Amino acid sequence: MLTLRFFARLREALGPQESWPFEEGLTVGRLRDALIARGGAHAEVLGRQALLRCARNQQMCAEDTPLADGDEVAFFPPVTGG
Repeated sequence: MLTLRFFARLREALGPQESWPFEEGLTVGRLRDALIARGGAHAEVLGRQALLRCARNQQMCAEDTPLADGDEVAFFPPVTGG
C-alpha cells in the first residue's frame, strides 16, 4: 500500500492524504495518471496542465521514479507556503 499526501491547493481539493494499492512497475508518473483517470477533483488538480512537484519518501523525485510497497508519495505545487 502507498500513502499519498497532498499539499497546498491539492490538499484543499483532495484532503491531506489517501491510500493507494501498490502494483509492480508503478512509477510516480503512472500513479499520477491513474489518479487523473479517477476524474473529478483528482483530474482537475493533478491533470497534466498543472505544474506539480513530487516526492518519494520525503525526497524530491522525477515522475519516472519507481515506487515500492510502503512508499509515501507527495504531490504539491512548485511553491508552497509554510
